[in-house]
Amino acid sequence: MSIFLSVRSWIAGACLCCVAISATATDYHINVLATGLDKPWSIAELPARQGFLVTEKSGQLLRLSRDGSVSTISGTPEVYFKSQGGLLDVVTDPAFTDNQRIYLSYAGGDEDSNRTTVASARLVDQQLEDVSVILEVNPSKAKAAHYGGKLAFLPDGSLLVSVGEGFEYREQAQSLDSEMGKLLRILPDGTAPADNPFPDRAPRVYSFGHRNPQGLAVDQASGTIWMTEHGPKGGDELNRIVAGNNYGWPAITYGVDYSGAIISPYTEAEGMEQPIVHWVPSIALSGLAIYRADGFPDWDGSLLIGALKDQKLYRLAPTESGFEQTEPFPDVTGRIRDVRIASDGSIVALSDEGSVYQILPSSENDHKGASHD
Repeated sequence: MSIFLSVRSWIAGACLCCVAISATATDYHINVLATGLDKPWSIAELPARQGFLVTEKSGQLLRLSRDGSVSTISGTPEVYFKSQGGLLDVVTDPAFTDNQRIYLSYAGGDEDSNRTTVASARLVDQQLEDVSVILEVNPSKAKAAHYGGKLAFLPDGSLLVSVGEGFEYREQAQSLDSEMGKLLRILPDGTAPADNPFPDRAPRVYSFGHRNPQGLAVDQASGTIWMTEHGPKGGDELNRIVAGNNYGWPAITYGVDYSGAIISPYTEAEGMEQPIVHWVPSIALSGLAIYRADGFPDWDGSLLIGALKDQKLYRLAPTESGFEQTEPFPDVTGRIRDVRIASDGSIVALSDEGSVYQILPSSENDHKGASHD
């Protein structure tokens, strides 16, 4: 299938159109670390080769060792598990080696009143201790959809939290009186940093006008914040986030409603940011990672994105005018829900179908000339 992309250069402001090309990586092999997991949503690496943490939407937090063994961690908070709701993201504290603290996002509440929620806890052996809710999005809603829920730390130690607009509440994405349809920024204790862009009216809001952000990554080399979000029928977006900016939803969009009805006649408006890339038709963007490692040396600064609808893992390679999209690992299949870069330079991806893939570069003496396994 040919995917049409519109790419806007964040350097020169020029708008280009291009077609995604099929180009595979060479000299790599794949380890399937796990299969049969129950709707895994997120994965985070533990330091010192202690393996990974994996969330399952139904509420389980798993420890996955590098040899593929899986164990369950007790003490996770109660989640609202329905439709798109459940246990979502997991990240480790930047000082995890000293404090053993992790952060979880999830749908909290019940059918009548639920919301994107963030909790912190200490990981002690196989259980969570000192579990504390540090964020409950305001207002709550009565729809199990569009939670966002992605977490990422900034270099200053503050925590970003993506929040969807609740699907049936899309107008709230443009209102600073609501935290839905926003990217929030908080301190690890849940308080709002004093230098957020709207300290009086919306103290936790960092940017607004978002639909359902499903990928979030901070480039530690440049400090750039990248976020992907689902469009409706068409109009998936990659956005470069700047504090205080309005990213347009639903006032501007490149998509239409699922019925085919027009959401907005506008794709641009004064005071609203354009996506760096948008996709028509939708590919259902999911996890997002920035490659800054030595394993694939030609990939420095590339973005890796999961695609639920396309069931692929894509690479967006930076060019002078934007990005070029390729499919480097055609044997990584399924609804790719999350992707992370491990400390050894390997790429770890998981699928809704329950598989966890680790993609490693092959050395001259390792898998040389062999087919991908």
